[in-house]
Amino acid sequence: MARIVIIGAGMSGLAAASRLATIGHRVTVCEAGGTYGGMVGRYERDGFAFDTGPGLLPLPAVYRDLALKTGKEPLEQLVELAPVDPESRHLFPDGTAVTLPNASRGGVSQALDAAFGAGSGARWSAVMNHGRTVWEATRRPLLEEPLPADHAFLGTDPYPAPAPTGLARLRRPRPWTLRDVAARELGGHPGLTALLSEAAVRYGFVPGRAPAGATVLPYMEQSFGVWYIRGGLRALADAVFRRCELRKVEFRFDTPVTRVVLADGRACGVETVDGRVDADLVVSAMDADALLRNGLVEWPGRPGQPAEDRESGAAPGRFSVLLALRGPRPEGTAHRTVVHAADPAAEEDALTLSAPPCPRPTVQVLRPDDPALRPDDAHESVVLTATVPAQGGFDWTAPGAADHYADQLLAHVDAAGLGLRERVLWRVVRTPEDTRRETGAPGGAVALPALAGSAGRWLKPANESPVPGLYLIGGSAHPGGGLSRVGMSACITAGVIGPA
Repeated sequence: MARIVIIGAGMSGLAAASRLATIGHRVTVCEAGGTYGGMVGRYERDGFAFDTGPGLLPLPAVYRDLALKTGKEPLEQLVELAPVDPESRHLFPDGTAVTLPNASRGGVSQALDAAFGAGSGARWSAVMNHGRTVWEATRRPLLEEPLPADHAFLGTDPYPAPAPTGLARLRRPRPWTLRDVAARELGGHPGLTALLSEAAVRYGFVPGRAPAGATVLPYMEQSFGVWYIRGGLRALADAVFRRCELRKVEFRFDTPVTRVVLADGRACGVETVDGRVDADLVVSAMDADALLRNGLVEWPGRPGQPAEDRESGAAPGRFSVLLALRGPRPEGTAHRTVVHAADPAAEEDALTLSAPPCPRPTVQVLRPDDPALRPDDAHESVVLTATVPAQGGFDWTAPGAADHYADQLLAHVDAAGLGLRERVLWRVVRTPEDTRRETGAPGGAVALPALAGSAGRWLKPANESPVPGLYLIGGSAHPGGGLSRVGMSACITAGVIGPA
């Protein structure tokens, strides 16, 4: 039995703690805040409840595996899991609307033909087939296995871009971006381009910079489906926390770690505000750069992508508006509606920090039909979310900045026909600064999923750090950000550590 200290009780910390305790280790979790779950938070008031982080679950197989491996129970016995169908409704600037079914690529193709004209579905399907090629090439090394020591092959984008023709053959080839895919394989169609870009922007990527292999993101959602947990995704954090308690994991809340203790160059515990906790191994769910920048540990070189891509504020953040509405949820309302950006170029400029936040960006509107989230059927809880510059790229603490931007988002979605503003009882605005304060994420920036391509700039630090006895998990470690991927990081790391 090894004594293991885990820094952070976010979803990766909870998942790692439950897995490691199940295989015989004695696990202590030190969490700087007063609760668990990290990004998977919850806000409650006047009978309304809201997820303050992710509201939908892709790839539930990750947590199904966790439930079975740590308690021999299916996930459905721990939480009420339901597919989201339709998967989404999309509202475009020209007034076009399209509703996409869940986990049905054929159904998606038919819907696109109906909305954009014959042949649109075939074009989209061809790009999704290329996304499948990326999935098949990267699934194991990027999602299921430790990052190999020689991962040079992951520096090449597996997206099957066609060979250049004509004079283009004489130029030095450059890697394709998602924008290239939209221009060359979707014919620059504004609706199809917006659909492709939305998935990338939601995960924190900028289409003009993201590798073509980012097509794997919409491919995964349309192939494997998107799911909702009744009561909100906070219920998932509650379930994993209960599993940790069942496995006798010790939690120390309000206990920030101030230093990783080394002996002869090996991690042997942590110093906290309440004293030292000795251990045989340390597992950190902190942002890997913050771990270094805050002086908690030192090792030669910086892991992962180049520093210019990992600076605080370089990745976007998320801006959310929690809406308590009077009046019932309209019959037939989609769980997820996407109001697309009025000016995609302006949105991309904002996300590259060359302009203020886009006033009419891509907005995700989540409207679950869940009685647990509202006081009664005469009210509705709604969450608006947009990807925005993180704190540092824009000062979200400036007086009036957050409320002004919330007004702009409400005006934008109401112009698309949602009619929310006149029903607002009250609202709560959450900015990247709230994310930074509550989770420690530098600048409140999102943790990007790992992708192949661009000479490895989109990869994450390996789970086994350069310091013996110190392991890295969570959104800033392999295989990157997102609720499913942080669960994968915990699974990979528990496998590397092995049973007691």
